[in-house]
Amino acid sequence: MRMNAYIHPDWESILKSEFNKPYFDELTEFVNAEYQENTCYPERTKIFAAFNHCHFNDLKVVIIGQDPYHGPGQANGLCFSVNPGMAHPPSLVNIFKEVNDDLGIPYPVSGNLERWADQGVMLLNATLSVRANQAGSHQNRGWETFTDAVIRSISEQKENVVFLLWGGYAKKKSKLIDKSKHKILTSGHPSPLSANRGYWFGNKHFSACNTYLKEAGKEPVSW
Repeated sequence: MRMNAYIHPDWESILKSEFNKPYFDELTEFVNAEYQENTCYPERTKIFAAFNHCHFNDLKVVIIGQDPYHGPGQANGLCFSVNPGMAHPPSLVNIFKEVNDDLGIPYPVSGNLERWADQGVMLLNATLSVRANQAGSHQNRGWETFTDAVIRSISEQKENVVFLLWGGYAKKKSKLIDKSKHKILTSGHPSPLSANRGYWFGNKHFSACNTYLKEAGKEPVSW
């Protein structure tokens, strides 16, 4: 089955040209084989969860991650997010701490960020699948080509989107974004290694994001 069968029609029209390229056929073949022969995450039907919870017309914020979580039951197709009931990974803990410090919002029980995605926050990993317990195992197979095209499409076809680029990997994506039309906020990664060195806490990205959205006439995000 072609993977784009799982993506919302709102995105199908935006990304149709990518789905018809040879690299996407090769990527589909690879992912189909991986899910058939190995345990992979997220669940097959959640590979495009970032798109299905945040439709193109509603999108107003993009957060870029790198790879899905590769432990059992964690990944739900949204970067940094985990399924309800799962322990919060260290980066997510630091994200919630910064939200609390920045906006005074209490630390949440659930690490499921669908509540953000449903408000127009696209939680996009550069690679959308992974083999169990093997970080980075689906990198350099075509996913990055696809997600770079997604970022370019958002930049070209939308206006006044806030891009939150955390860490060196995400910051490299700034070259895909038209800075004259959009807001880019950068900081260190929320991982403990970066955060404990002073590159994450105090970035106040969540309040800065909402300030920009309000100035652009958009509803702020309830973080």
